[in-house]
Amino acid sequence: MRQLGLIAGAAATALVAAGAITFAVAGDEGASGVVPAPDSADAGFARDMAVHHQQAVEMSYVVRDRTDDEEVRRLAYDIAQTQANQRGMLLGWLDLWELPKVSADPPMTWMGMGDAASGKDGALMPGMATNAEMERLGTLDGKRAEILYLRLMTDHHRGGVHMAQGCVRACEVGVEKRLARGMVEAQESEIALMAEMLEERGAAARP
Repeated sequence: MRQLGLIAGAAATALVAAGAITFAVAGDEGASGVVPAPDSADAGFARDMAVHHQQAVEMSYVVRDRTDDEEVRRLAYDIAQTQANQRGMLLGWLDLWELPKVSADPPMTWMGMGDAASGKDGALMPGMATNAEMERLGTLDGKRAEILYLRLMTDHHRGGVHMAQGCVRACEVGVEKRLARGMVEAQESEIALMAEMLEERGAAARP
């Protein structure tokens, strides 16, 4: 339970602050009159991270129903709620900017990766689970489901941190950069927590 209570509290704080952040972006854009271009880092990050987050939400709800372990269920719930909320913010900003939510360009083109970002079997971006891995998670129970989830989510967070760091470097909208910076801090903390949880179960994250 060590860090889980702190992370849960941070997640709750993020959820409460979300409305203020969403309102703040309207103020930022209204003051500057600047709207990101469709091919900008700001737009690309919003689109790609919304997709990335959606899989994390789905994965978390799958494992919640595959185990009775309260620590894993609580972590999964916190991740699902936080990332669903952030996804809504990202899509809301695209609406605010009157930009499309999908692009003809490959994922992560805004980071200079393009086709190199896509993996095999449905893994659209680094860290994302394949279709086969998602299907397998839905067939496991108990400790086996917990271990696979923690490994997949660790990979997912590593990919998410990489993307968020890219936004911190390249995005121009202040509130989006702040959200990205918060994602880096929160997900790195959860990666450390999941390493401990895997160790308790006699396992380790994938290299």
